[in-house]
Amino acid sequence: MNKNPYEVLGVARDASDADIKKAYHKLVMKYHPDRNPDNKDAEEKFKEVNNAFDILKDPQKRAAYDRFGDAAFAGGNGAGAGFGGAGNPFGDGAFHFNMGGGAGMEDILREAMRGFGFGDFGGGATRGAPQRGGRDLLDEVTIDLKDAYFGKTHTVKFSSNVECEKCHGNGTADGKPAPACPRCGGSGFVQTRQGFFAMEAPCPECNGLGRKIDKKCSECDGSGTQHKQRTLEVKIPAGVEDGARLRLAGQGEAGANGAPAGDFYLDVRVRPDKRFERINDNLIMRVDVPFVTLALGGEIEVETIDDKKLAVKVPAGTQVGEKLRVRGHGMPTRRGGYGDLYIDVAIHIPTKLTDKQKKLLGEFAGAKSDKKGWF
Repeated sequence: MNKNPYEVLGVARDASDADIKKAYHKLVMKYHPDRNPDNKDAEEKFKEVNNAFDILKDPQKRAAYDRFGDAAFAGGNGAGAGFGGAGNPFGDGAFHFNMGGGAGMEDILREAMRGFGFGDFGGGATRGAPQRGGRDLLDEVTIDLKDAYFGKTHTVKFSSNVECEKCHGNGTADGKPAPACPRCGGSGFVQTRQGFFAMEAPCPECNGLGRKIDKKCSECDGSGTQHKQRTLEVKIPAGVEDGARLRLAGQGEAGANGAPAGDFYLDVRVRPDKRFERINDNLIMRVDVPFVTLALGGEIEVETIDDKKLAVKVPAGTQVGEKLRVRGHGMPTRRGGYGDLYIDVAIHIPTKLTDKQKKLLGEFAGAKSDKKGWF
């Protein structure tokens, strides 16, 4: 029996999508197998967290759970089906779970009714066998702000199910699609009626596949998939923001017996930078400006995030704490342009002065001026 997903993630039943995602990221990092080697309790918690998130992140699954509870996922359509007891499929810190996709509300309610022992009401409708689509995969990478500025290619190495090369995913010895199961007619289910109700169960002849494989492929034993090491090159676009999720359609695990493959997702985290603070597409950098330049005006030289030297004009009378705007030297934007660079004006006060410097400052402080704000 599945645990209450709201309790697993520690969120209220009316929690927003953002709150659910935040709670999920916190817990999944806490219980990740790479952080808890040989810890069975942490491994179990890790699975529970992913199962709970799989339900609550999908509006249809969440609505079905709110209405029917655990019964909404009876019959193998639950969030936990994506694990299959395979453990952590990534060898370098990534992790792997079923993010759903493909199951509509009609299918969810149908599975819920099967959990109660009932089939379709009224019967008569013909439908194809449920496709065992491949699981989605998820990885996370942390990059520097400069990498976010230029963009980069991230290489992911992991193991997952791929389409069997010998049978082209069909699971048959000759590599051709298997014929429809003669017992269920390709639906994957058989029915027996008792009055108004139709009792429905997976077809014992084809195990719910809908196709009868007489001679199985010798490489995949009829599953249509093989477990292999894989390498993916993921292009991280210039200007990517912290927390962005990139999707590679069809690059997840291969589906069984020719069913569609899942997708691959990459969560991008951006490290804080020592020189620059990012706000949307703009950058802010703190620069110490000499007092004389602030008072009389002049130019200062700054180094931008793309390692260019830039001369910036400082107007006379600029105050500490003001921000000088330099257009077009921020982060790349989705529209193809660039944000702006803001220079946060600061000043360095010298701790050691020569006698001449002290004398000149004293004369300056003693000079009278009609303008307020001078010494």
